[in-house]
Amino acid sequence: MKKILLIMLSIGLISSKCSAQPADKKILIVYLSRTNNTKAVAQMIQQKVGGTLVALELEKPYPADYQTTVAQVQKESESGYLPPLKTSIADLEKYDAIFLGFPTWGMQLPPPMKSFLKQHNLSGKIVIPFNTNAGYGVGSSFETVKALCPKSKVLEGFSIRGGIERDGVLFVMKGEKAQQAEAEVTNWLRKIRML
Repeated sequence: MKKILLIMLSIGLISSKCSAQPADKKILIVYLSRTNNTKAVAQMIQQKVGGTLVALELEKPYPADYQTTVAQVQKESESGYLPPLKTSIADLEKYDAIFLGFPTWGMQLPPPMKSFLKQHNLSGKIVIPFNTNAGYGVGSSFETVKALCPKSKVLEGFSIRGGIERDGVLFVMKGEKAQQAEAEVTNWLRKIRML
């Protein structure tokens, strides 16, 4: 009987260690969200893997008007301008894995996320991008994350359709869409072995 209990206990310990591996990592989830769709996905990720959730904020926020913001972002992307960030993460070294969430802007990585990656050294970290978009996909954003994190292990990113701000379709991560998104997030986290 004691042998059976010992065997069962050791199997339980082994399986709990295997499944707890991602939980042993210190996780940071940094996201940029204009219409709260990316924020909703960031929160879904946090519910699954834990970690610290941080909204990326600018010193000078983008205008509320969509078209004005589009024009400003286009100029920033063309000139390589990196907007100054209000958000600063002083204790970045304590994190092992960093999720980076952002919408697709002009088929590119948004300038504020480029600012974050230029200002913070993610060498040796596991970097995990995730994205919401208006249906056109991630564009070059995941490739840009890889280019800006050359000494990081960049895992397969996640992308899901969010709102279409241009058409006045803003927050969509609710009801059935939220359930679908949560299922997709769970499948992706399992696939990349973070769950």
